[in-house]
Amino acid sequence: MLNIVIFGPPGAGKGTQAVKLVEKYKLVHLSTGDIFRANIKSGTELGKLAKSYMDKGDLVPDEVTIRMLESEVNKQSNAKGFIFDGFPRTTAQAQALDKFLEGKKLSITLTLALEVEVEELTRRIMLRGKDSGRADDQDESIVRNRVQEYNTKTAPLKDFYKKQGKLRSVDGSGNVDEIFKNLSKEVNKMIE
Repeated sequence: MLNIVIFGPPGAGKGTQAVKLVEKYKLVHLSTGDIFRANIKSGTELGKLAKSYMDKGDLVPDEVTIRMLESEVNKQSNAKGFIFDGFPRTTAQAQALDKFLEGKKLSITLTLALEVEVEELTRRIMLRGKDSGRADDQDESIVRNRVQEYNTKTAPLKDFYKKQGKLRSVDGSGNVDEIFKNLSKEVNKMIE
């Protein structure tokens, strides 16, 4: 089974590339943002619990997020694999994910880290903000702060997966198809 974690800073193109990888390798896309929204909209117990934290402006605790992911994985008994998009974001979350997968006799096969320079990220997000109308994507100081938050909290995941021999860094600058070609090369090395 092919299980991939895709991560990178805001604006790196994770969502775009995850969709392409899902299509090519017939994986199930597990986006924590989508899972949160679906559980909240459906009014599940986990959705209500997550919403109670979000309404206060707090982060949803790791154990709630993991339980939502477990539920989604358990629904997909015939999956050829999963792509985890937006999770894990911290080493503690990566350890929790490993423990959960281990209990199902699974593991992360590969971690793809999209690498993009701060100036390019800022440019991309601000363009996205102009198109989408999202105010937070149009304020350069907010955009730079989000990138800094990633560098502080999520980038340490590189060391976690590097120690496991599962990290592949891929240049996330360039056009979507070039980046996808480079990501696919890394995936193909793991499955051939």
